[in-house]
Amino acid sequence: MPRHGRTQPDTDRRLSDLISVGLLTRVFPADVVDEVVAQAGRTQQRSRILPSRVMVYYTITMALNPDGSYEDIYADLTDGLSWACRWEEQAVPAPSRSAIFQARVRLGHEPMAALFARVAQPLARPGWEGAWLAGKRLLAVDGTTLDVPDTPANVEHFGRPGTGRGQAGYPQARVVAIAECGSHAILDAVIGGLGTGETTLADELIDRLDPGSVLVADRGFYSFHRWATAQDRGADLVWRIRNNVKPHHVRTLEDGTWLATITPSSGPGWRQVAPRMVRVVDYHIDTGDDEAGIVDQQHRLLTTLLDPDEVSVEDLIAAYHARWEIENTFDELKTHQRGRERVLRSKSPELVRQEIWGHLCCHYAIRTLMADAATASEHPPVRVSFVKALKLTRRSVIQGSFPPLTTRTPPEVYGIRQRLGWPGTSTHRDEGGRIRG
Repeated sequence: MPRHGRTQPDTDRRLSDLISVGLLTRVFPADVVDEVVAQAGRTQQRSRILPSRVMVYYTITMALNPDGSYEDIYADLTDGLSWACRWEEQAVPAPSRSAIFQARVRLGHEPMAALFARVAQPLARPGWEGAWLAGKRLLAVDGTTLDVPDTPANVEHFGRPGTGRGQAGYPQARVVAIAECGSHAILDAVIGGLGTGETTLADELIDRLDPGSVLVADRGFYSFHRWATAQDRGADLVWRIRNNVKPHHVRTLEDGTWLATITPSSGPGWRQVAPRMVRVVDYHIDTGDDEAGIVDQQHRLLTTLLDPDEVSVEDLIAAYHARWEIENTFDELKTHQRGRERVLRSKSPELVRQEIWGHLCCHYAIRTLMADAATASEHPPVRVSFVKALKLTRRSVIQGSFPPLTTRTPPEVYGIRQRLGWPGTSTHRDEGGRIRG
């Protein structure tokens, strides 16, 4: 429906066929949205003012407008309508906050999770900086938390963070994700409560890991079982390990790395489990932190990439430190997209999950736009301004003028890509990492 005081056109086309959320509908086409909604059993049984397709786009738009009221967000959607006919004289009121809330409840979180799983694919192009190792996509796994409203249901489902004096602060949802280092695109994620650890949630992601990639992880994620599962999925690994993990030395290689075997230390029949061959990389980092008494920090990496002629020790170390790109990805979503120290709006666990999936879909759409801009400008996407891309995407929602069934890329999309990074613009980062433009 249009804003109050506006009228609906004289047409039999449904709102869900006409509504546009600008660039987001390029990434999440209407036919794909309808399919995942149907598979989740959430297709509306009768004609409604807020059908399921509209509510999927509404949920993504909520992530673009975290400060907006329910009514404001709906107005953002309808402001982008491209009507085929003239407006009638009779104004049609917009849906109430209560109606929008009930429509969110009807949708649930499953269609949003399914939509993300269906659409999120790697974005890195050949030759992109920090995107590849040994010709394979470089991925990282890590976790973060999001504050949710302090309601009894959210506290019970998600839990509060602990402190030295007990529990304090808002309840938090935990998100563990796999992201592409070269594009900052989140490719898979799982949502849980604080009572479930990052590594437990990561097991679900590793069970879905695609072959042909290199997965980087920090020392907290290592276990023999998790390592073996990821390797059996066809992925190569570069993981840091804790000091209490003791690989069994086999032989030292010419580059100073060494081959070793790892075995489980517990579990059913662990003594009969076949050992795994790994390559061990030991190196030191001079932190320069004399005041803290930590000047020399030792790192030990394990990798499945055994041949020094295929991957050098320098490339392995650089690949591990590319893990920080997923931290930057979380910062984009939490600090810039959601807003610094902002609490999510949903007061029930089901809608919290729906809202988080909306944020993940929104972030992926923005990163898709940035990847297109980077390809056109020959700048790596990690050097394109996420803040600028976010602002342009927000603007495209309000000013969007093409329906989701359109296949032709409209002129305004080219304009946004140009402002993000086509030649002749200055929207990339300078040598110090600061955003210019």
